[in-house]
Amino acid sequence: MEYSKAFLIGGGICALVQILMEKTKLMPGRIMVLLVCLGAVLSFLGIYDPFVEFAGAGASVPLLGFGHVLMNGVKEAIGEDGIMGLFTGGFRAGAAGCSAALIFGYLASLIFKPKMKK
Repeated sequence: MEYSKAFLIGGGICALVQILMEKTKLMPGRIMVLLVCLGAVLSFLGIYDPFVEFAGAGASVPLLGFGHVLMNGVKEAIGEDGIMGLFTGGFRAGAAGCSAALIFGYLASLIFKPKMKK
């Protein structure tokens, strides 16, 4: 049941974003920034934690989840380091995920030999 819930919630988020991309003139980069910021705001308001508990990976994997991770990192760092945590918390919280994406992306490029688009 947990997998089904994650699939349906994550797929629903992706479907809503796809509709937003199709029906508006917003560029994909702006939509991505909007999602990260929305995840951070929902996390700040305390709405995203219960949503992640309910939906699992369906809520933590999309870009909304990245904003949530950044906001949680900032909250923790402010508690530990004071105002300097405002600048360092997001980097510490997001470093593992960004590093993994870069490393696995590089490994995939070695295996599959990508070509430039023409």
